[in-house]
Amino acid sequence: MVYDAFVLLSFGGPEKPDDVMPFLRNVVRGRGVPDERLAEVREHYMHFGGVSPINQQCRDLLAALRAEFDEHGIGLPLYWGNRNWHPMLADTLAQMRDDGVENALGFATSAYGGYSSCKQYWEDIAAARAHVGPGAPRIAKLRQFHDHPGFVEPHASAVQEALGKLDPDRRASTRLIFTAHSIPVSMADTAGPTGGRYTTQLEETARLVHAAAAADLGYDLVWQSRSGPPQVPWLEPDINDHLELLAQKGVTDVVLSPIGFVSDHLEVVWDLDNEAKETADRLGLGFARAASPGIHPKFVSMVRELVQERTADRPKAALGTVPTWDVCPADCCPPPARRGAPA
Repeated sequence: MVYDAFVLLSFGGPEKPDDVMPFLRNVVRGRGVPDERLAEVREHYMHFGGVSPINQQCRDLLAALRAEFDEHGIGLPLYWGNRNWHPMLADTLAQMRDDGVENALGFATSAYGGYSSCKQYWEDIAAARAHVGPGAPRIAKLRQFHDHPGFVEPHASAVQEALGKLDPDRRASTRLIFTAHSIPVSMADTAGPTGGRYTTQLEETARLVHAAAAADLGYDLVWQSRSGPPQVPWLEPDINDHLELLAQKGVTDVVLSPIGFVSDHLEVVWDLDNEAKETADRLGLGFARAASPGIHPKFVSMVRELVQERTADRPKAALGTVPTWDVCPADCCPPPARRGAPA
């Protein structure tokens, strides 16, 4: 296959206060979530002036990729389309069609398998192509990258930097905590060849980052950003509940590493830098939060290497053994019940 473009696939986020409610309605469309519940979530965004960091982070990544691609002789034009806010993917595909693009490579801002983190991007592509109609470019999504050195190593470096902010005399009572977005237990327990890969891949990433960064510390994988009705079981423990438990066990300091994310978007800066930090302060825990990869040079190079796996038959870089797929089985990762609200 000859590819003639690259498209960044992301979640999207509001960029001014008037965007927030329309954006949230897009996120929960089809779930019957009332505006009263969305108004609660709106306050998280208003804490930051009604602006989510994620769109600017996508722009920064595209600029870094342009330089990286140019340096390595990759002349693909770069595009960007979102799931929930402008630039919407359907609009981007229409522009790509008008520009003569026929076959593009898509990179999603999620490292893992699972419905929301992988399969839903395939659905987004299919829906956008159907909306555009005849001539819509074909998009081949690049593989999951939970164990790629270009993902693991930036997280490990960030953990080491965060550890340097804590009291070294309390190292023996310091705990490393990896966090990722919680999902319904029913999604995590899906049977079949790809069932449970979200949690399995995260467990492997946690092990790899821990080994590279702080093998002398104990660590845990916990969950954040839960949403949905309380009667529906989601992955636990929640980060705030876990901090309570660690304090009871004599832990004095914590490093939080958001390995479930590729950039410091709102669910990182609100759920960790605000809510989890407040919990840690109340408990008297020393607190440091490790950065996500963002535009770390190794992460940017990783995206280029994923492109070259497809275009130049480069070998697959992987530090772990949990499988990833270029094309997922048709029956993988069923969607959750359409209830609940965003975090």
